[in-house]
Amino acid sequence: MAQDSVDLSCDYQFWMQKLSVWGQASTLETQQDTCLHLAQFQEFLRKMYEALKEMDSNTVIERFPTIGQLLAKACWNPFILAYDESQKILIWCLCCLINKEPQNSGQSKLNYWIQGLLSHILSALRFDKEFALFTQGLGYAPIDYYPGLLKNMVLSLASELRENHLNGFNTQRRMAPERVASLSRVCVPLITLPDVAPLVEALLICHGHEPQEILQQEFFEAVNEAILLKKISLPVSAVVCLWLRYLPSLEKTMLHLFEKLISSERNCLRRIECFIKDSLLSQAACHPAIFRVVDEMFRCALLETDGAPEVIATIQVFTRCFVEALEKEHKQLRFALKTYFPYTSPSLAMVLLQDPQDVPQGQWLQTLKHISELLRKAVEDQTHGSCRSPFESWFLFIHFGGWAEMAAEQLLMSAAEPPTALLWLLAFYYGPCDGRQQRTQTMMAYVVATCRRGDLQPYGQKRSPSPAPVARDDRLPARSPGKHPFFREVI
Repeated sequence: MAQDSVDLSCDYQFWMQKLSVWGQASTLETQQDTCLHLAQFQEFLRKMYEALKEMDSNTVIERFPTIGQLLAKACWNPFILAYDESQKILIWCLCCLINKEPQNSGQSKLNYWIQGLLSHILSALRFDKEFALFTQGLGYAPIDYYPGLLKNMVLSLASELRENHLNGFNTQRRMAPERVASLSRVCVPLITLPDVAPLVEALLICHGHEPQEILQQEFFEAVNEAILLKKISLPVSAVVCLWLRYLPSLEKTMLHLFEKLISSERNCLRRIECFIKDSLLSQAACHPAIFRVVDEMFRCALLETDGAPEVIATIQVFTRCFVEALEKEHKQLRFALKTYFPYTSPSLAMVLLQDPQDVPQGQWLQTLKHISELLRKAVEDQTHGSCRSPFESWFLFIHFGGWAEMAAEQLLMSAAEPPTALLWLLAFYYGPCDGRQQRTQTMMAYVVATCRRGDLQPYGQKRSPSPAPVARDDRLPARSPGKHPFFREVI
């Protein structure tokens, strides 16, 4: 507790100096600095309120003699008032200073002064008397006029930005880059206001034709943070533009997804699917550049965890959601499959992209044999000592776990000698770095296990009698390739 008190006192002095410098944010430099620190200042206000509510007004004044100056400076800063919950927290802090039973004229004056600040906050958007009379003459009350004014201003600017985007190289009709940059800076504290969403979307979609990014980094970060915290809702097209223009925002979204999966007590496939669709990653991944970044982060997570079943399940659910989004948005592929899976055969990717349940039952075995042949050719026809190609083929294959589950089903249902192609397929799925001789031994182990027990027992772990494809099951995979030397070698 004592340490918290010391930290709050240090923070208090820091923010007192900042507020003195900011004034009313009248210069470009102070505006930029204010926007950069808004989230931190709001957190400081929240901590200050937690401290103030435990004291009476006299103790507050004794411990923080200049608290009135600090709160007053904040109340007169339009950027602070407009940002997220800062206005509300300021009101809470001011209410802590009010003497419920003033004992002298000094305390009464303090109450009166605080009431003036509260009145200012609650009517922060106001105009002079003449303008108020003018709006009343038009039949508008200020409470009706101000929201309408903000909405019209936002729609007007958004329309201008869209025209700017469409005008291309027509410099006479384009908005100046400096003005676009200024708009993005001004929007930072306003991003969570619903009426400002059209302007935020227009800024993200308007790319301009300058060699360097003109939108402020703080703007990108604030928008992405608001999306992650569900404080703003934007169409997928705008989110795609955000992630393409500012890569750290996409990386942060992926890390946020991993954090949710790790912190969740119980993750079934349906829950993972909800997390993925809620993040908009599968929908945005229809753009190959975003898909490649997301897939690369999955690759890193897979290697770092030695093929953990939770990671494999997440990759498979993401892939299923991605394929659904691809089919929904584009009747025909806008981009070649090679742009999504550059290290593997397009013919193999095309076959795997099919939902196993969409293939007629009579063609299951034939399709599985075809997949096995394509994978075997890609893996065993490579130069000796090359680990990259086998891994890339296996990495592609685990995206579509339904085919491995179907191969297991076909082996269980096979009355005759198990097809070699299916044995190879499962041996590769569970032992991607095994050599040809070791994989042959694994295939023989499958045959022995099948003959002796009447079920499939890869690597000594018994499967359920009726395994269901990943697409229809709600359970995480029971196994993964485990800590194979392959993973250690690749890392």
